[in-house]
Amino acid sequence: MHDRFPALVHVRFPALGRDFFARSALEVAPDLLHKVLVVGDRSVRITETEAYLGDDPASHSFRGPTPRTAVMFGPAGVLYVYFTYGMHWCANVVTGADGVGEAVLLRAGLPLTGVDAMRAVRKAARRDRDLTNGPAKLAQALGLDGSANGVDLLVDSAEICIADDRSPAPTRIVTTPRIGISKAVDRPWRFLVG
Repeated sequence: MHDRFPALVHVRFPALGRDFFARSALEVAPDLLHKVLVVGDRSVRITETEAYLGDDPASHSFRGPTPRTAVMFGPAGVLYVYFTYGMHWCANVVTGADGVGEAVLLRAGLPLTGVDAMRAVRKAARRDRDLTNGPAKLAQALGLDGSANGVDLLVDSAEICIADDRSPAPTRIVTTPRIGISKAVDRPWRFLVG
């Protein structure tokens, strides 16, 4: 279905289950920190997320389902990938109950595997940590675009998953207002490894 992605490299650790994602984005967002996002042979340890709820004026789902946002309304554990500023892709994982319209934006990660492939598409990055230190950079480095919209992270044959490699949870999580938005800017729904 999404032939563009290479076959999933062997993941030695289990992918997160539907129950993990079928909770409020405010619970899932900090719990995703230190989990591993795998796209084919590339992977990152998630270090920054933002929560978006259905009744949140900053959320794409705020006005209800549209052809663009239908994926956000479930099921949990599906990717919502959107195009922004006419040039960038950003990836979110859908959370909550079916029909609610919430998701967690994957803002940044620490490159783990496939770093050479990331460097090849992110030539402007001076250091490895700059390859994936923003939502558009993360999507570009991992090769995520609109063809990944609607991919179910929990299907065994999926080329994309979020795995738990049993790394300890971050010892410190920093919570701040979300950035890059113009509505509901005061809500402290951005989570970073401190």
